[in-house]
Amino acid sequence: MMLFMLLFSRQGKLRLQKWYMAYPDKVKKKITRELVTTILARKPKMCSFLEWKDCKIVYKRYASLYFCCAIEQNDNELLTLEIIHRYVELLDKYFGSVCELDIIFNFEKAYFILDELLIGGEIQETSKKNVLKAIASQDLLQEVSTTEIKKNSFIVCNKLLLIMFYNRMKSWNMHAIANSP
Repeated sequence: MMLFMLLFSRQGKLRLQKWYMAYPDKVKKKITRELVTTILARKPKMCSFLEWKDCKIVYKRYASLYFCCAIEQNDNELLTLEIIHRYVELLDKYFGSVCELDIIFNFEKAYFILDELLIGGEIQETSKKNVLKAIASQDLLQEVSTTEIKKNSFIVCNKLLLIMFYNRMKSWNMHAIANSP
């Protein structure tokens, strides 16, 4: 089982984190700091697997982002690399050649894609097509909801304007009646 996944830049900035085991925030920060420092210090030609505390760390660099996963001792490192690669492929398909800025400005989509792929640290859906369909459905639902909100806001604003106009006209009529000879 995957314990957590971290995405961070070459500068060591954390871009995404997903924890599948409960850790206190202090411990999460310490783990993140230690792993980012350790992985960034490694040479590019070194192995992408390392033993760390009571788990294994599997990482892969894509462009300016590092994808890092912690797995249990008995889990398969190559399968974890494949999961990382599958996630990157899904991000690429969704964003059209994903970059660090896509993750920064659309982090909720990156989390949604990850949640469609993995649940509780285990692979949920192996089909890229099915994951992308679920994301497209979510996007459509969000678009419809936003359109409905805008439409309802427009109706409410129009009603408020009509009430204000009606009240203004009423006050003008009262003023005109009071000032008539």
